[in-house]
Amino acid sequence: MSGTSLQRIGVIGAGYVGLVTGVCLAALGHEVIIRDIVPDKVDGLNRGDVPIYETGLEDLMAEHSERLTYTLSLPDLLEGSELILVAVDTPPTYSGDADLSSVMGLLDELGKTGAGEQHVLIMKSTVPVGTGERVRAELNARGLGAVGYASNPEFLKEGAAIADFMNPDRIVIGEFDRATGDRVAALYDAIDAPIVRTSIPSAEMIKYASNAFLATKISFINEIANVCEEVGADVTVVAEGMGLDNRIGGAFLKAGIGFGGSCFPKDVSALKQLAGNSGYHFQLLTSVIEVNELQKRRVVGKLRKHLGSLEGRRIALLGLAFKPETDDIREASSLVLAARLLGEGAQVIAYDPIAMDPARERLSGVEFTESAEAAIADSDAAVLVTEWKQFAELDWIALRSRMRVPLIIDGRNALDAATLGAAGYTYEGIGVLGEGVASNNGFA
Repeated sequence: MSGTSLQRIGVIGAGYVGLVTGVCLAALGHEVIIRDIVPDKVDGLNRGDVPIYETGLEDLMAEHSERLTYTLSLPDLLEGSELILVAVDTPPTYSGDADLSSVMGLLDELGKTGAGEQHVLIMKSTVPVGTGERVRAELNARGLGAVGYASNPEFLKEGAAIADFMNPDRIVIGEFDRATGDRVAALYDAIDAPIVRTSIPSAEMIKYASNAFLATKISFINEIANVCEEVGADVTVVAEGMGLDNRIGGAFLKAGIGFGGSCFPKDVSALKQLAGNSGYHFQLLTSVIEVNELQKRRVVGKLRKHLGSLEGRRIALLGLAFKPETDDIREASSLVLAARLLGEGAQVIAYDPIAMDPARERLSGVEFTESAEAAIADSDAAVLVTEWKQFAELDWIALRSRMRVPLIIDGRNALDAATLGAAGYTYEGIGVLGEGVASNNGFA
C-alpha cells in the first residue's frame, strides 16, 4: 500500500480484539503472526475456521491469508515480528479490579524466552491507569530493559469492529519516548484519522473514561425512560430532541434494558475501583452501575403487571447476545433476565440467530428453540432482548394466534408498536407506554 510503512506484527491473543486487529493489520499490508494458548483455536484458525462471529471477518481473513500466521509458540512470534500487540483478557476480579494475570504471565514468558531491542510491546488490552509504568518496571527487572513499550487502546464495537478499525474516530498512542511512539504511529499510515500522542497514563485513562461516559449516557436515558413511563412522555422523542443539541449528540441515547458485553460493565467497574483505590469515591459511576442492574429487572415487573404471578408461565426471550451482529453473551441482559424469570418459577424459552452455542454453556434450565417462531409459540409473553433485524421482520400478525397471551415486552424499542397494537397485542416498550398499546383484553 502506497505511503504505508509495512512492518512485521505479532499479536498476543486471538479473541475479539486480537483477531480483528491482526486481520485488519494484514489487510493494510503488514505481515502478522497471531499467537494464542488454546491449541484447538489455533488449529482451527490454521484451517480457516473463525472462532468468533464478527461481520466481515471471515471474508477478510480469507482475502489476506497469505499475510496471516497462527501459532502457539511465543518464540516463533518473537522471531517473526518486531511490534507485539498485547490483546489478552483483563476480566474483573471479585473486588472489581482488572485481573492482570494474563499480562503478567506474558512478561514471565518473555523473561524466559527473551525479546530484543527490536521489539516493542503495544498494549491493546484495557488495563488500569498505572499498568504501563508497572509493566516497564517488570520488563526492566527481567533484563528486558531494551524492549520498548507503548499504550494503544482499542475502540472497537463488536458487530462493527472492522469498520471501526479502518475508519476510527481517533487513534490514541501513549508513549514513554517519541521514537517508540513513532513506530506505533507508522502502523496506521494508511488510515486517515486524528492521532492523539500522549503519556502512558493519559492513554490508559482515555479508554476507561470513554467507555464510562458512554455507559453513563445509556443509564441516563434509561432513567429518563423510566420517568417517561410515569408521566406519559415518549422517550424516543425526548432522546431525538436531546440528541439534536450538538453538545449532547444522539449516540447512545437509545433506551432499553441496559448495557452489557465485555467492555462497559468491566471498564465502569474497574474505573470505579481504581478511583476507590486512589482514595476517591466515584459516586456517579456507582449510580450508573446500579441503574443498569435495576433496568434489567424492570422487565420482570412489566411481565408481572400483565400476567400476575409468573409461576408456570412460558416466557420467550428473543435474543441472547448482548447486542446484534455478535455471538458474545458476556454480561448480556439475557443472562440476568433468564435467571430472574427462572427464579420466579417461569419457563424460559430462548432463541438467538447467532449466540445459541455460547448461551447453552451459560444458561441452565432454559429451553432453546431453532427459530424465533418456535420460541414464541404457546408462550404467555415474548420479550425482545436483543434487537436483531430478523425479529422486526417476523410475521407478527400471524404469530399472534400462536401465543397463549399476545403480550410483547420490547426491551429495545425496536418493534413497530402501532402495528402490534392494531394487531391485538398488548405492547410495552421502554419509556414509550401509551404509544401503540392494545387493550389488555382480559387475559392477565
